[in-house]
Amino acid sequence: MKQITGDLLQLALEGEFDVIVHGCNCQCQMGKGIALSLKRLFPEVYAADCATAKGDAAKLGTISVAPVNRDGVDFYVVNGYTQLHWRGAGVKADYDAIRRVMNAVKLEFSGKRIAYPKIGAGLAGGEWTTIRSIIEESLAGEDHTYVEYDV
Repeated sequence: MKQITGDLLQLALEGEFDVIVHGCNCQCQMGKGIALSLKRLFPEVYAADCATAKGDAAKLGTISVAPVNRDGVDFYVVNGYTQLHWRGAGVKADYDAIRRVMNAVKLEFSGKRIAYPKIGAGLAGGEWTTIRSIIEESLAGEDHTYVEYDV
């Protein structure tokens, strides 16, 4: 896993990555964090999320994908369903779902430049050390980068 500091969305718009993966809940909301930024900047990402069944626990561990083109730069945004809901106390990140999401990303985007924020460790309350290990194992052999947000 490579690690850099910056603005993941801006880096994608500059052509630095082929694929952005973010963790989201199964409620088709995208109302906070990087999901909200994605929803505002790339409505097609939210449309891909809304094309899935709202509140369906069967989505956990699956992905929806939106191709994005801005000013001649093409990349994909992956909505990784890593938590059922955003409400409630405690950890909402589902580690098994994160593993399945990353395995699906590897299957669909092997050989691409993949980037992601701290999936599941922000608003979802998961333990980054555990999630990092899951990502490293799932994306072994791939060109993948954790982008720590630079405020």
